[in-house]
Amino acid sequence: MMEMSCAEHHNYAAASQFITLTVGRVLGALKLESTPINTKGYEALLGLVENTSSGDSFDLYYELFMHNENALEILERLGLAFDALKNQLFGYLHQFVGNQLFGNGNADKVAAPLQEDQQGTALVSSSTSKAMRWQNAAQPQDHKAQISDRFVDNNSTLKIAIVGFGNFGQFLAKTMVRQGHLVLAYSRSDCTDVAQKLGVSYFSNAEDLFEKLPEVVLICTSILSTEKVLRSLPLQRLKKNTLFVDVLSVKEFPKNLLLQNLPLDCDILCTHPMFGPESGKNGWNGLPFVYDKVRVGGDESRVSRCNKFLDIFAREGCKMVEMSCIEHDTHAAASQFITHTVGRVLGKLGLKSTAVDTNGYKTLLSLVETTAGDSFGLYYGLFLYNMNAMEQLKMLDMAFESLKKQLFRRLHGVIHNQIFEEKPDKSKVMQ
Repeated sequence: MMEMSCAEHHNYAAASQFITLTVGRVLGALKLESTPINTKGYEALLGLVENTSSGDSFDLYYELFMHNENALEILERLGLAFDALKNQLFGYLHQFVGNQLFGNGNADKVAAPLQEDQQGTALVSSSTSKAMRWQNAAQPQDHKAQISDRFVDNNSTLKIAIVGFGNFGQFLAKTMVRQGHLVLAYSRSDCTDVAQKLGVSYFSNAEDLFEKLPEVVLICTSILSTEKVLRSLPLQRLKKNTLFVDVLSVKEFPKNLLLQNLPLDCDILCTHPMFGPESGKNGWNGLPFVYDKVRVGGDESRVSRCNKFLDIFAREGCKMVEMSCIEHDTHAAASQFITHTVGRVLGKLGLKSTAVDTNGYKTLLSLVETTAGDSFGLYYGLFLYNMNAMEQLKMLDMAFESLKKQLFRRLHGVIHNQIFEEKPDKSKVMQ
């Protein structure tokens, strides 16, 4: 039981109730569906859509808009926040293309012009466009694969070299060490102390790391730096059939990059743990782990090595989902990119908990908190290196504009009726 003035209630409700229904209706227009690789944030958004679309009529939403003087300001702020995020994305994109064209400071030395794929999505680098030739070779896999005995092999441990020992690399290393694997690491910044605490052998340069002949090289760099890091690695120091694994949030891009730059003898496993240090802090049980065996040699030792690596996640209870990289990116554009976009837009509004939070509003606050922990570089990478992301951003923009038009059409109709049908005093109309 909570006693408060009507004016105070209106201030709270404009944020907690009106903004929740607005987000729910915008997302409802996108016809979002559950995917095999739902994140916790995306599932929360699906629940929000279900609640707002099935339980509340547009009439209720319109009445909240009409009879709360704070609602229009909230709607305007939401639009400005979305525009600001789009401008930030396109500003980075403009800079990226500018660097490609004039990065060497020589205007006469211009890179090859941008090409477009069949959907009109810009391919932002010549290496990326070249790598797209591999796309048609990707075969669809059974994405309903669950934890299975086929991964289990307890005969030996793996020697794993982690390239990029930031928060996520450290997060994975902790579990790998606990399971008994020998973990080595290399990163641009000095991580000697944290590596020692985790039981990881740290190397200050990649040559010394690769001289240890790891069985698996795990790429844990950011999306934006992966290409540069991969091209700098002294691959000649490794065994010819070393297994390379990536854990990026997009999959077509690293798959093409690895196929393009690694020797043909190297094995390639593209993966995406659909969780991180925050969502996986209480264990990985039930959390999705997506993988695609892009290129794994047929002899027993190489197949066994790949399965041993997958067993690291299967043993922790992950939901093991095998699917092609292109299928992953299609699902992720909806489940991951949309979730991050909504979280970042709301984050720009500075939303805070109120005395009258609805369950839906609590969902939005939780989403903001989760996405705020990720860098803008990660979000920009999801946008830049997933060919489906631009279409999702466009659809989200159109859905928001459509909802505003629906509101203002109704408002226009009310005013029209007042002026021409109810025949009010002309002086009042003019006023």
